[in-house]
Amino acid sequence: MNKGELVAAVADKVGLSRGQAGEAIDAAIEAITGALKNGDEVKIVGFGTFVVTNRAAGEARNPRTGEKVKVPASKTPKFRAGAGLKEAVNAK
Repeated sequence: MNKGELVAAVADKVGLSRGQAGEAIDAAIEAITGALKNGDEVKIVGFGTFVVTNRAAGEARNPRTGEKVKVPASKTPKFRAGAGLKEAVNAK
């Protein structure tokens, strides 16, 4: 499912126009992104948790030349699925 299909599904489910559903999804994504930028955790009960983790600096190897390359430390967003989502995915 891509973003357009998600917008259509949300619009049909709640009776909004596709434009309104798209704006709502964009606003939700912006809110999650903003919270993660601030270092906050975003918990959606029954769905999952978005967190930011720190990756340490390290070395990697260029596969083409074999040369060692320094990789700087960075922050990485991660998602942990909640119990409700896991149960829904594994339901038969």
